[in-house]
Amino acid sequence: MSIDPIAVGILIGGFAVLILLRIPIALALALAAVFEAFYLDLPLPIVGQRMVAGLDIFALLAIPFFILGGEIMAAGGISRRLIAFASLFVGWLRGGLAMINIGSSTFFGALSGSSVADVSAIGSATIPMMKQKGYDADYAVCVTITGAAQAVMIPPSHNLVIFSMAAGGVSIGALFVAGIVPGLLIGLSLLVLAYLLAVRRGYPKETLVPVSEVPRIVWEGLLSLLMPVIILGGILSGIFTATESAAIGCVYAFFLTFFVYRDIPLSGFIPILQRTARTLGIVLFIIAAAGAFGYFLTFLQVPEAVTQALLGLSDNKIVILLVINLLLLALGAVMDMAPLILIMTPILLPVATSIGMDPVQFGIMLLLNLAIGLITPPVGNVLFVGAAIGQISIEKVSRALPVFLVPMLLVLLLITFLPQLSLALPGLLGL
Repeated sequence: MSIDPIAVGILIGGFAVLILLRIPIALALALAAVFEAFYLDLPLPIVGQRMVAGLDIFALLAIPFFILGGEIMAAGGISRRLIAFASLFVGWLRGGLAMINIGSSTFFGALSGSSVADVSAIGSATIPMMKQKGYDADYAVCVTITGAAQAVMIPPSHNLVIFSMAAGGVSIGALFVAGIVPGLLIGLSLLVLAYLLAVRRGYPKETLVPVSEVPRIVWEGLLSLLMPVIILGGILSGIFTATESAAIGCVYAFFLTFFVYRDIPLSGFIPILQRTARTLGIVLFIIAAAGAFGYFLTFLQVPEAVTQALLGLSDNKIVILLVINLLLLALGAVMDMAPLILIMTPILLPVATSIGMDPVQFGIMLLLNLAIGLITPPVGNVLFVGAAIGQISIEKVSRALPVFLVPMLLVLLLITFLPQLSLALPGLLGL
Protein backbone atom coordinates (compact mmCIF):
# COMPACT_ATOMS: atom_id res chain seq x y z
CA MET A 1 0.00 0.00 0.00
CA SER A 2 1.50 3.34 -1.06
CA ILE A 3 1.02 6.34 1.18
CA ASP A 4 -2.02 8.51 0.35
CA PRO A 5 -0.98 12.18 0.67
CA ILE A 6 -4.59 13.40 0.75
CA ALA A 7 -5.46 11.02 3.58
CA VAL A 8 -2.36 12.08 5.52
CA GLY A 9 -3.22 15.72 4.87
CA ILE A 10 -6.75 15.23 6.21
CA LEU A 11 -5.49 13.51 9.36
CA ILE A 12 -2.56 15.76 10.25
CA GLY A 13 -3.84 18.93 8.58
CA GLY A 14 -7.27 18.50 10.16
CA PHE A 15 -5.68 18.12 13.58
CA ALA A 16 -3.52 21.23 13.04
CA VAL A 17 -6.51 23.31 11.92
CA LEU A 18 -8.54 22.22 14.94
CA ILE A 19 -5.68 23.18 17.25
CA LEU A 20 -5.46 26.61 15.59
CA LEU A 21 -9.21 26.97 16.20
CA ARG A 22 -8.42 26.42 19.90
CA ILE A 23 -10.25 23.10 20.09
CA PRO A 24 -8.97 21.08 23.11
CA ILE A 25 -6.19 18.72 22.05
CA ALA A 26 -7.99 15.51 23.03
CA LEU A 27 -11.09 16.51 21.09
CA ALA A 28 -8.96 17.61 18.12
CA LEU A 29 -7.26 14.19 18.02
CA ALA A 30 -10.60 12.37 18.15
CA LEU A 31 -12.24 14.59 15.51
CA ALA A 32 -9.25 14.21 13.16
CA ALA A 33 -9.65 10.43 13.48
CA VAL A 34 -13.38 10.74 12.70
CA PHE A 35 -12.65 12.86 9.58
CA GLU A 36 -10.14 10.24 8.46
CA ALA A 37 -12.61 7.39 8.94
CA PHE A 38 -15.14 9.24 6.77
CA TYR A 39 -12.56 9.89 4.04
CA LEU A 40 -11.34 6.29 3.99
CA ASP A 41 -14.95 5.04 4.06
CA LEU A 42 -14.28 2.99 7.18
CA PRO A 43 -17.04 2.21 9.70
CA LEU A 44 -17.22 5.03 12.24
CA PRO A 45 -17.28 2.68 15.28
CA ILE A 46 -13.64 1.89 14.52
CA VAL A 47 -12.71 5.25 16.09
CA GLY A 48 -14.44 4.33 19.35
CA GLN A 49 -12.93 0.86 19.28
CA ARG A 50 -9.41 2.25 18.89
CA MET A 51 -10.03 4.76 21.69
CA VAL A 52 -11.06 1.94 24.03
CA ALA A 53 -8.08 -0.15 22.90
CA GLY A 54 -5.80 2.79 23.69
CA LEU A 55 -6.87 2.58 27.33
CA ASP A 56 -6.87 -1.23 27.56
CA ILE A 57 -3.31 -1.39 28.89
CA PHE A 58 -2.54 -2.64 32.40
CA ALA A 59 0.38 -0.25 32.96
CA LEU A 60 -1.98 2.73 32.66
CA LEU A 61 -3.45 1.78 36.04
CA ALA A 62 -0.31 3.29 37.58
CA ILE A 63 -1.19 6.79 36.34
CA PRO A 64 -4.14 7.52 38.68
CA PHE A 65 -2.10 6.38 41.67
CA PHE A 66 0.88 8.55 40.71
CA ILE A 67 -1.39 11.56 40.21
CA LEU A 68 -3.28 10.96 43.48
CA GLY A 69 -0.07 10.42 45.45
CA GLY A 70 1.38 13.66 44.09
CA GLU A 71 -1.81 15.58 44.90
CA ILE A 72 -1.84 14.24 48.47
CA MET A 73 1.79 15.18 49.07
CA ALA A 74 1.33 18.61 47.50
CA ALA A 75 -1.66 19.35 49.73
CA GLY A 76 -0.04 18.05 52.89
CA GLY A 77 2.52 20.78 53.49
CA ILE A 78 5.26 18.75 51.87
CA SER A 79 6.68 21.72 49.95
CA ARG A 80 7.39 23.60 53.19
CA ARG A 81 9.26 20.62 54.62
CA LEU A 82 11.28 20.04 51.46
CA ILE A 83 12.26 23.72 51.32
CA ALA A 84 13.52 23.47 54.90
CA PHE A 85 15.36 20.23 54.05
CA ALA A 86 17.03 21.76 50.99
CA SER A 87 18.09 24.81 53.02
CA LEU A 88 20.38 22.58 55.11
CA PHE A 89 22.49 21.84 52.03
CA VAL A 90 22.59 25.09 50.05
CA GLY A 91 20.96 27.84 52.11
CA TRP A 92 24.28 29.12 53.44
CA LEU A 93 25.61 29.97 49.95
CA ARG A 94 25.14 33.31 48.20
CA GLY A 95 21.83 33.20 46.42
CA GLY A 96 20.92 30.39 48.80
CA LEU A 97 17.18 30.91 48.44
CA ALA A 98 17.43 30.36 44.68
CA MET A 99 19.33 27.13 45.25
CA ILE A 100 16.86 26.08 47.94
CA ASN A 101 14.20 26.61 45.28
CA ILE A 102 15.98 24.32 42.80
CA GLY A 103 16.86 21.71 45.42
CA SER A 104 13.33 21.51 46.77
CA SER A 105 12.01 21.27 43.19
CA THR A 106 14.29 18.28 42.65
CA PHE A 107 12.99 16.63 45.81
CA PHE A 108 9.36 17.49 45.01
CA GLY A 109 9.76 16.15 41.49
CA ALA A 110 10.61 12.80 43.03
CA LEU A 111 7.21 12.88 44.73
CA SER A 112 4.88 14.30 42.11
CA GLY A 113 6.52 13.65 38.74
CA SER A 114 4.64 16.72 37.52
CA SER A 115 6.26 20.01 36.54
CA VAL A 116 3.03 21.98 36.90
CA ALA A 117 2.46 20.60 40.41
CA ASP A 118 6.11 21.33 41.20
CA VAL A 119 6.02 24.99 40.16
CA SER A 120 2.66 25.47 41.90
CA ALA A 121 3.75 23.94 45.21
CA ILE A 122 7.35 25.19 45.38
CA GLY A 123 6.93 28.43 43.42
CA SER A 124 4.00 29.69 45.47
CA ALA A 125 6.22 29.52 48.55
CA THR A 126 9.61 30.57 47.18
CA ILE A 127 8.90 33.19 44.48
CA PRO A 128 7.22 35.72 46.83
CA MET A 129 9.95 35.04 49.40
CA MET A 130 12.70 35.67 46.83
CA LYS A 131 11.11 38.92 45.66
CA GLN A 132 10.79 40.10 49.25
CA LYS A 133 14.50 39.47 49.86
CA GLY A 134 15.63 41.50 46.84
CA TYR A 135 15.82 38.94 44.04
CA ASP A 136 14.68 40.17 40.63
CA ALA A 137 11.23 38.83 39.78
CA ASP A 138 12.30 37.46 36.39
CA TYR A 139 15.25 35.65 38.00
CA ALA A 140 12.99 34.16 40.68
CA VAL A 141 10.49 32.88 38.12
CA CYS A 142 13.16 31.50 35.77
CA VAL A 143 14.87 29.63 38.61
CA THR A 144 11.53 28.17 39.65
CA ILE A 145 10.26 27.04 36.25
CA THR A 146 13.55 25.52 35.09
CA GLY A 147 13.87 23.71 38.41
CA ALA A 148 10.31 22.45 38.03
CA ALA A 149 10.87 21.28 34.45
CA GLN A 150 13.20 18.53 35.64
CA ALA A 151 10.31 16.93 37.58
CA VAL A 152 9.20 14.93 34.52
CA MET A 153 12.63 13.28 34.40
CA ILE A 154 12.75 12.13 38.01
CA PRO A 155 10.78 9.02 38.98
CA PRO A 156 7.95 8.47 39.55
CA SER A 157 6.77 10.29 36.43
CA HIS A 158 3.43 9.37 34.86
CA ASN A 159 4.77 10.77 31.57
CA LEU A 160 7.32 7.94 31.53
CA VAL A 161 4.42 5.50 31.96
CA ILE A 162 2.70 7.12 28.98
CA PHE A 163 5.90 6.78 26.93
CA SER A 164 6.22 3.13 27.93
CA MET A 165 2.73 2.51 26.59
CA ALA A 166 3.31 4.49 23.39
CA ALA A 167 6.60 2.68 22.78
CA GLY A 168 4.98 -0.74 22.95
CA GLY A 169 5.82 -1.73 26.51
CA VAL A 170 9.35 -0.47 27.23
CA SER A 171 10.22 -1.38 30.84
CA ILE A 172 8.81 1.24 33.22
CA GLY A 173 11.43 0.31 35.81
CA ALA A 174 14.23 0.89 33.30
CA LEU A 175 12.74 4.25 32.32
CA PHE A 176 12.41 5.35 35.95
CA VAL A 177 16.01 4.46 36.72
CA ALA A 178 17.27 5.95 33.44
CA GLY A 179 15.80 9.34 34.35
CA ILE A 180 17.63 9.63 37.67
CA VAL A 181 21.11 10.66 36.48
CA PRO A 182 19.93 13.10 33.76
CA GLY A 183 17.41 14.63 36.18
CA LEU A 184 20.00 15.13 38.90
CA LEU A 185 22.48 16.46 36.33
CA ILE A 186 19.96 19.10 35.27
CA GLY A 187 19.41 20.04 38.91
CA LEU A 188 23.15 20.30 39.57
CA SER A 189 23.81 22.41 36.47
CA LEU A 190 20.96 24.76 37.43
CA LEU A 191 22.40 25.08 40.94
CA VAL A 192 25.77 26.12 39.50
CA LEU A 193 24.15 28.65 37.17
CA ALA A 194 21.96 30.08 39.95
CA TYR A 195 25.01 30.49 42.19
CA LEU A 196 27.10 32.22 39.51
CA LEU A 197 24.28 34.65 38.71
CA ALA A 198 23.65 35.27 42.41
CA VAL A 199 27.31 36.13 43.01
CA ARG A 200 27.33 38.43 40.00
CA ARG A 201 24.17 40.23 41.11
CA GLY A 202 24.95 40.29 44.82
CA TYR A 203 21.94 38.34 46.02
CA PRO A 204 21.89 37.58 49.78
CA LYS A 205 22.79 34.46 51.75
CA GLU A 206 20.26 32.80 54.02
CA THR A 207 20.65 32.59 57.78
CA LEU A 208 21.91 29.26 59.07
CA VAL A 209 19.33 26.84 60.41
CA PRO A 210 19.54 26.52 64.22
CA VAL A 211 21.28 23.29 65.21
CA SER A 212 18.34 22.35 67.43
CA GLU A 213 16.05 22.34 64.37
CA VAL A 214 18.24 20.12 62.18
CA PRO A 215 17.09 16.68 63.47
CA ARG A 216 13.40 17.54 63.00
CA ILE A 217 13.99 18.98 59.50
CA VAL A 218 16.05 15.96 58.43
CA TRP A 219 13.47 13.51 59.83
CA GLU A 220 10.53 15.18 58.11
CA GLY A 221 12.46 15.54 54.85
CA LEU A 222 13.50 11.89 54.81
CA LEU A 223 9.97 10.73 55.62
CA SER A 224 8.74 12.67 52.59
CA LEU A 225 11.43 11.31 50.28
CA LEU A 226 10.68 7.74 51.30
CA MET A 227 7.76 7.63 48.84
CA PRO A 228 9.90 7.43 45.65
CA VAL A 229 12.18 4.97 47.46
CA ILE A 230 9.17 2.71 48.08
CA ILE A 231 8.06 2.96 44.46
CA LEU A 232 11.49 2.41 42.91
CA GLY A 233 12.54 -0.15 45.49
CA GLY A 234 9.39 -2.18 44.95
CA ILE A 235 9.87 -2.22 41.19
CA LEU A 236 13.60 -2.95 41.21
CA SER A 237 13.35 -5.68 43.83
CA GLY A 238 10.60 -7.42 41.89
CA ILE A 239 8.26 -7.32 44.89
CA PHE A 240 5.76 -5.05 43.10
CA THR A 241 4.85 -4.21 39.54
CA ALA A 242 4.93 -0.53 38.59
CA THR A 243 1.17 -0.32 39.16
CA GLU A 244 1.34 -2.02 42.55
CA SER A 245 4.25 0.21 43.61
CA ALA A 246 2.25 3.29 42.63
CA ALA A 247 -0.66 2.09 44.78
CA ILE A 248 1.61 1.35 47.76
CA GLY A 249 3.24 4.77 47.38
CA CYS A 250 -0.20 6.36 47.32
CA VAL A 251 -1.18 4.63 50.57
CA TYR A 252 2.09 5.81 52.14
CA ALA A 253 1.44 9.39 51.02
CA PHE A 254 -2.07 9.21 52.54
CA PHE A 255 -0.78 7.86 55.86
CA LEU A 256 2.07 10.38 56.07
CA THR A 257 -0.08 13.38 55.21
CA PHE A 258 -3.18 12.65 57.30
CA PHE A 259 -1.79 10.70 60.26
CA VAL A 260 1.84 11.85 60.68
CA TYR A 261 2.04 15.45 59.47
CA ARG A 262 -1.69 16.14 60.03
CA ASP A 263 -1.55 19.54 58.33
CA ILE A 264 -4.98 18.98 56.79
CA PRO A 265 -8.04 17.15 58.16
CA LEU A 266 -9.47 14.01 56.62
CA SER A 267 -12.23 16.14 55.09
CA GLY A 268 -9.51 17.69 52.91
CA PHE A 269 -9.23 14.38 51.07
CA ILE A 270 -12.39 15.10 49.07
CA PRO A 271 -10.93 18.15 47.22
CA ILE A 272 -7.78 16.11 46.57
CA LEU A 273 -9.86 13.37 44.94
CA GLN A 274 -11.72 15.99 42.90
CA ARG A 275 -8.47 17.51 41.58
CA THR A 276 -7.12 14.03 40.83
CA ALA A 277 -10.29 13.11 38.92
CA ARG A 278 -10.11 16.29 36.82
CA THR A 279 -6.46 15.72 35.95
CA LEU A 280 -6.99 12.02 35.28
CA GLY A 281 -10.00 12.68 33.06
CA ILE A 282 -7.94 14.98 30.87
CA VAL A 283 -4.98 12.58 30.69
CA LEU A 284 -7.08 9.50 29.88
CA PHE A 285 -9.16 11.31 27.26
CA ILE A 286 -5.93 12.40 25.56
CA ILE A 287 -4.56 8.84 25.68
CA ALA A 288 -7.80 7.39 24.27
CA ALA A 289 -8.03 9.97 21.47
CA ALA A 290 -4.35 9.52 20.65
CA GLY A 291 -4.99 5.78 20.37
CA ALA A 292 -7.45 6.40 17.52
CA PHE A 293 -5.21 9.04 15.93
CA GLY A 294 -2.19 6.75 16.17
CA TYR A 295 -4.11 3.90 14.58
CA PHE A 296 -4.69 5.96 11.45
CA LEU A 297 -1.07 7.14 11.43
CA THR A 298 0.00 3.50 11.37
CA PHE A 299 -2.70 2.54 8.87
CA LEU A 300 -1.43 5.25 6.50
CA GLN A 301 2.19 4.14 7.03
CA VAL A 302 3.26 7.57 8.27
CA PRO A 303 5.96 6.21 10.65
CA GLU A 304 7.58 4.30 7.80
CA ALA A 305 7.47 7.38 5.55
CA VAL A 306 9.03 9.60 8.22
CA THR A 307 11.73 7.00 8.89
CA GLN A 308 12.63 6.83 5.20
CA ALA A 309 12.60 10.63 4.89
CA LEU A 310 14.88 11.23 7.87
CA LEU A 311 17.26 8.43 6.93
CA GLY A 312 17.31 9.79 3.38
CA LEU A 313 18.14 13.24 4.71
CA SER A 314 21.60 12.13 5.79
CA ASP A 315 23.54 8.99 6.55
CA ASN A 316 25.15 10.80 9.49
CA LYS A 317 23.69 9.68 12.82
CA ILE A 318 24.56 12.99 14.48
CA VAL A 319 22.63 15.00 11.88
CA ILE A 320 19.55 12.78 12.20
CA LEU A 321 19.53 13.04 16.00
CA LEU A 322 19.95 16.82 15.86
CA VAL A 323 17.02 17.06 13.44
CA ILE A 324 14.88 14.93 15.78
CA ASN A 325 15.79 17.15 18.73
CA LEU A 326 15.03 20.35 16.84
CA LEU A 327 11.68 18.94 15.71
CA LEU A 328 10.75 17.96 19.27
CA LEU A 329 11.84 21.31 20.69
CA ALA A 330 9.72 23.12 18.12
CA LEU A 331 6.67 20.92 18.73
CA GLY A 332 7.13 21.14 22.50
CA ALA A 333 6.81 24.92 22.29
CA VAL A 334 3.32 24.70 20.77
CA MET A 335 1.76 21.50 22.20
CA ASP A 336 1.36 19.81 25.57
CA MET A 337 3.60 16.95 26.63
CA ALA A 338 1.21 13.98 26.88
CA PRO A 339 -0.28 14.22 23.37
CA LEU A 340 3.17 14.79 21.87
CA ILE A 341 4.50 11.66 23.57
CA LEU A 342 1.60 9.65 22.18
CA ILE A 343 1.80 11.12 18.67
CA MET A 344 5.56 11.37 18.13
CA THR A 345 6.77 8.18 19.82
CA PRO A 346 5.40 5.78 17.16
CA ILE A 347 6.69 8.11 14.44
CA LEU A 348 10.21 8.87 15.71
CA LEU A 349 11.09 5.79 17.77
CA PRO A 350 11.55 3.62 14.64
CA VAL A 351 13.95 6.25 13.27
CA ALA A 352 15.94 6.30 16.50
CA THR A 353 16.16 2.53 16.81
CA SER A 354 17.15 2.18 13.15
CA ILE A 355 20.31 4.19 13.87
CA GLY A 356 21.11 2.21 17.00
CA MET A 357 19.52 4.25 19.80
CA ASP A 358 18.07 2.29 22.69
CA PRO A 359 14.32 2.90 23.28
CA VAL A 360 15.01 3.79 26.92
CA GLN A 361 17.57 6.42 25.90
CA PHE A 362 15.13 7.77 23.32
CA GLY A 363 12.42 8.04 25.97
CA ILE A 364 14.61 10.15 28.25
CA MET A 365 15.72 12.32 25.33
CA LEU A 366 12.10 12.78 24.24
CA LEU A 367 10.96 13.80 27.72
CA LEU A 368 13.74 16.34 28.20
CA ASN A 369 12.92 17.95 24.85
CA LEU A 370 9.28 18.24 25.85
CA ALA A 371 10.18 19.40 29.37
CA ILE A 372 12.01 22.32 27.78
CA GLY A 373 8.83 22.96 25.81
CA LEU A 374 6.91 23.29 29.08
CA ILE A 375 8.85 26.47 29.88
CA THR A 376 9.07 27.83 26.34
CA PRO A 377 6.60 30.36 24.87
CA PRO A 378 4.04 30.49 23.40
CA VAL A 379 2.29 27.50 25.02
CA GLY A 380 4.49 26.45 27.96
CA ASN A 381 2.15 25.64 30.86
CA VAL A 382 4.87 25.82 33.49
CA LEU A 383 5.99 29.21 32.14
CA PHE A 384 2.46 30.60 32.47
CA VAL A 385 1.98 29.27 36.02
CA GLY A 386 5.37 30.62 37.15
CA ALA A 387 4.74 34.05 35.64
CA ALA A 388 1.31 34.20 37.30
CA ILE A 389 2.77 33.35 40.71
CA GLY A 390 5.54 35.93 40.22
CA GLN A 391 3.03 38.54 39.01
CA ILE A 392 5.25 39.32 36.03
CA SER A 393 4.60 39.37 32.29
CA ILE A 394 5.38 36.39 30.07
CA GLU A 395 7.46 38.71 27.87
CA LYS A 396 9.75 39.73 30.73
CA VAL A 397 10.27 36.14 31.84
CA SER A 398 10.94 35.07 28.24
CA ARG A 399 13.68 37.68 27.87
CA ALA A 400 15.46 36.38 30.98
CA LEU A 401 14.92 32.69 30.17
CA PRO A 402 17.58 31.88 27.50
CA VAL A 403 20.52 31.80 29.92
CA PHE A 404 18.62 29.28 32.08
CA LEU A 405 17.92 27.08 29.06
CA VAL A 406 21.65 26.68 28.33
CA PRO A 407 22.32 24.01 31.01
CA MET A 408 19.20 22.10 30.02
CA LEU A 409 20.20 22.11 26.35
CA LEU A 410 23.72 20.97 27.25
CA VAL A 411 22.31 18.05 29.24
CA LEU A 412 20.01 17.27 26.29
CA LEU A 413 23.05 17.00 24.01
CA LEU A 414 24.81 14.78 26.55
CA ILE A 415 21.79 12.47 26.78
CA THR A 416 21.55 12.34 23.00
CA PHE A 417 25.16 11.52 22.25
CA LEU A 418 26.32 9.75 25.43
CA PRO A 419 24.03 6.71 25.78
CA GLN A 420 25.62 5.59 29.05
CA LEU A 421 24.41 8.73 30.79
CA SER A 422 20.90 7.29 30.79
CA LEU A 423 21.62 3.58 30.25
CA ALA A 424 24.46 2.86 32.69
CA LEU A 425 22.32 2.72 35.83
CA PRO A 426 19.58 0.50 34.32
CA GLY A 427 22.31 -1.75 32.94
CA LEU A 428 24.02 -1.92 36.33
CA LEU A 429 20.73 -3.00 37.91
CA GLY A 430 20.02 -5.53 35.18
CA LEU A 431 16.98 -3.72 33.76
